[in-house]
Amino acid sequence: MIRNAPAAGRTPAYLALAAVGFIATAPAHSASPEEDKPTAADDQQDRSDSQIVVTGVRVEQVGPKTTAPLVNTPRSVVVLPAQVIEQTGSASLSEALRTVPGITFGAAEGGNPIGDRPFIRGFDGQGSTFVDGVRDIAAQTREVFATEQVQIVRGSDSTLGGRGSAGGSINIVSKLPVTGDFARANASVGTSDYKRFTVDVNRELGSNIGVRIAGMWHDQDVAGRDAVWSQRWGVAPSVTLGLGTDTRLTAAYYYLESHELPDSGIPFLYTLGNHPGTGEVETGPAIGRITTAGGVTGTVKRTAFYGLKSRDFRDATTHQATLRAEHDFGNVTLRNTSRWSRNDQSYIFLLPDDSQGNVYGTAATNPTTGAAGARGDVLTGGYVWTRANTRYGSTTVMTNQTDLFGTFDTGSIKHSFALGAEFNFEKARRGTFVSRGFLTTAGAETLASGSTISPRCNTATIARYYCASLFNPNPNAPWVNYASDTSTAQAPIVKTLLGGETQNEASTASIYAFDSITLLPSLILNLGVRYDHFTSKVTPGRTYAQALADAPGFTLERTDKLFNWQAGLVFKPTRNTSLYASYATAATPPNALLGEGQEGNSLGTANTPAALAVLDSLKTEKTRSYEVGAKADLFENQLALTLALFQTDTDNARVTGPNNTIEFIGKRRIRGVEFSFNGNVTSWLTVFGGYTYLDPKIVDGGFTALTAPAVGAQAAKVVLVPSVNTGRMATQTAKNSFTLWADVKPLPGLSIGGGAFYTSKQYGGYADNRSATQSAAGVVTVNPATKILSRTIPEYWRFDARLGYSVTPNIELSVNVQNLTDKVYFTQAYTNHYAAIAPGRSAFATIGVKF
Repeated sequence: MIRNAPAAGRTPAYLALAAVGFIATAPAHSASPEEDKPTAADDQQDRSDSQIVVTGVRVEQVGPKTTAPLVNTPRSVVVLPAQVIEQTGSASLSEALRTVPGITFGAAEGGNPIGDRPFIRGFDGQGSTFVDGVRDIAAQTREVFATEQVQIVRGSDSTLGGRGSAGGSINIVSKLPVTGDFARANASVGTSDYKRFTVDVNRELGSNIGVRIAGMWHDQDVAGRDAVWSQRWGVAPSVTLGLGTDTRLTAAYYYLESHELPDSGIPFLYTLGNHPGTGEVETGPAIGRITTAGGVTGTVKRTAFYGLKSRDFRDATTHQATLRAEHDFGNVTLRNTSRWSRNDQSYIFLLPDDSQGNVYGTAATNPTTGAAGARGDVLTGGYVWTRANTRYGSTTVMTNQTDLFGTFDTGSIKHSFALGAEFNFEKARRGTFVSRGFLTTAGAETLASGSTISPRCNTATIARYYCASLFNPNPNAPWVNYASDTSTAQAPIVKTLLGGETQNEASTASIYAFDSITLLPSLILNLGVRYDHFTSKVTPGRTYAQALADAPGFTLERTDKLFNWQAGLVFKPTRNTSLYASYATAATPPNALLGEGQEGNSLGTANTPAALAVLDSLKTEKTRSYEVGAKADLFENQLALTLALFQTDTDNARVTGPNNTIEFIGKRRIRGVEFSFNGNVTSWLTVFGGYTYLDPKIVDGGFTALTAPAVGAQAAKVVLVPSVNTGRMATQTAKNSFTLWADVKPLPGLSIGGGAFYTSKQYGGYADNRSATQSAAGVVTVNPATKILSRTIPEYWRFDARLGYSVTPNIELSVNVQNLTDKVYFTQAYTNHYAAIAPGRSAFATIGVKF
């Protein structure tokens, strides 16, 4: 559908002072026996300190849609508690999720290149991240200072969360008021200029009013990386009226502001064209000892940063306001949640580009004659194009969600149910930073960084720092912006014209129902259904000339009706054990990410007849998950064990069809095994982690178009061949992953923690050199590939350690060492160009105080 549209301070001192003042007003404990009695909050904290297992206890925190204790839930669910997040020294969501096996992270070049992009069971989970059960779609890097726990539901999950959720979903549970009074503060300092301060204060003000505030200030350089730094601060106040009563009203606000020099990592060494090998070949990041095509040998250190301090930046803010009203009618609760959120993000992001072979090189010598010689073209390698990807934008979301959940009996059959409806509106608007008036051949504005020059590296571009030395990059280079790639006039960096911005909108209306039916004490049937009415619109940005002339734009629109369901059967040999089998579906409609991530099935940005035909033919990607497993809560619910075997099948993936048109014939299959553990083995040993094996396969990757050049009177012809991706391992996914965090208490007050984390090799993307030729008679021949290139990052082990000591019941000292062996490893692999490198060894000491 198409319709016309109209033209279009580093440290906030007051945060620390407010936190200190709030702590000061919290009640102090005296020697009075009455005042020394533990409060409900103390009891809750003591339980949290003594046991981290969540399976089977405190089920209400898992959310109203989870209608049974986790041991009776026929899915693989991991609950990452605040204690593990704190002990591991995790300061962001991505750092916390590295402790969960089976989660990898994807890299990109636009939309969300450096924000949270977790892959769950091989599927992109960016659009399936929730905060307190409400979708949180915006591209961002999330903090954990206001996080109580993180819940990871694995397997097709659209019944629970709506669109997307092909591999699972992530739900962040916020810190909200609880009964009792407490105050906790942590202050950390460490290597690489690491500084972090957090505070969490909860108070009952009388008359069943609870108030809680969490705050954070963070400042650090990145260990083992030149020039890279990160600064942020945040605050999360909340208040509950009717705390502990049948009727409750909670208002909460969350604010996060961050500034950083973004780190993209290291370029890949080879391209398909310059890899010296034949057959099945691989390329990894250009790290360590490297010899270029020109015969120059040097060392690329882990510290090598190809960005420019005078150009690159990333600024982001998050506002999130929530109002929740709930009332208990005996065994049934009615809850309504309203939320408004806005995320703003701006960046100029270095993408160390290898696309023209400038890293390894394409020739043994450089040209000395002709135009290439006059330009001083560098073909022998040893340079990295400092390509600048730019973006600014905002995402606004308004959601209202109503849930009715509880229990009832029909004769001898017990029901634990949840019914609900959700309505939301999302809007994302984005543009780019440009040199005003610098246009590409397509009429789009761009930033002067060498994108219009080929080959990328020559005497002039090196002098302008468009190309950096592979072996000795200089982040402090005196880069300046010019009016174009060849102009000598300096120019400011500005935002694109308002009419050049792209806007995405979406509205969703959903209803859902879940029921956990206890047929017999040993047999439970779990059912769930959901219907979503999803309407998505995109208003493409106009070219510079169109925006300057205020020419009318247009809007593309599509509506998808999604129905998903899940069913599971649980057999309980004993009260604390279960065997289960389940089936669940997921649906990812076109434009599901609203341009906030890597959109594999967009609505397009053109209104030509061919583009509108594609728009009309778009399909929803469908996913099905089959799972069997076993769960056990041991040692009086102190230790939770889970084992799951599963298969996930995806159909309708968008690929190129045999007629060189977009078709929805792509298929993918993920098979795997998961084992997880969480809780107390003994009174002095706590463990968290598990092992995941995945067999991720691209069953059908569609086709690739090859062009046979014209010969004589014969015009060029296009022939379709099966995609190089077909039959290969799905990208940005690890076959094997293992995580273990263990905490030992050998003596009263002493805590020794350690972590071991393993991830096997990951693939970023594939390419081959098949070609097509034709004879004078027009007979087309497909020449088989002599080289098939895979971009990979290697396997790695990482080890962490922690030592903690309680000086008094209210004061604890601890030291964390992360990446204990100073391992050089990579965490993300993009389809091409680059891989993200992990920080080196770092250490920080923390003093924790609680009242």
